[in-house]
This record gives sequence, C-alpha cells and structure tokens, in this order.
Amino acid sequence: MERTKRQKRNGAEVFRITGARMGLDEDVRGRQRRYVISMGIRTLSVIATVLLWNVQRPVAIVTLVAGALLPYVAVVIANAGRESTPSLPSHFLPAPVRPALDAGNLKKTSDQS
Repeated sequence: MERTKRQKRNGAEVFRITGARMGLDEDVRGRQRRYVISMGIRTLSVIATVLLWNVQRPVAIVTLVAGALLPYVAVVIANAGRESTPSLPSHFLPAPVRPALDAGNLKKTSDQS
C-alpha cells in the first residue's frame, strides 16, 4: 500500500493510501513547476555566463553549455507524461482456489435418475 504525505493549501496533512493515480490538475501543476524550475536554472546559467565570460572563461563555457542544454531537458521532463499506473499493494493475496466436486462425490437424489 502506497502512503504518500501531501499538504493541502490550508496546511492540513493529507495521506494518500490508495493505488489510484493523482488527479490531472495536480499532475499538470507538478509538470509546470518542474519546467519553471528548470528554466529558472537556465536563466541563472545564462546570467552566470555573461558575468564570468571575462573572469573565468572555462566556468563561463560550462554555464553556457548548461544554458544551451537545459531547455531541451526541461521540455523532455515536462512532457514525460503522467505517472505510471501504481501496482497492487505488496500485501495483496489472491483469492483461494476452491476445488470442484468430483462426479463420484455427488449423491443421487429422487430428482436425479
């Protein structure tokens, strides 16, 4: 059983104990958050490139490459799709198999001839 602790907007704790997927709104919000964070890091990387170009050129080149690659990575992460379907809880036990009656175990009644 998956137990995930989440915070509601009013600050109350909510525990997710079901195997159901998260809602579409929450999924889209999470993807948007990851994209904005990635693009914020890219912006800082480009600013660092400009500031370090004449001071530490090797570091500036690294930040330039990071700034060039981060948009691709951000889009791939944002478009990764919804979460995978959760598996069954680990303590799930299948129903027991009930053996069928053999023909020899049936008693003939007055209805059966």
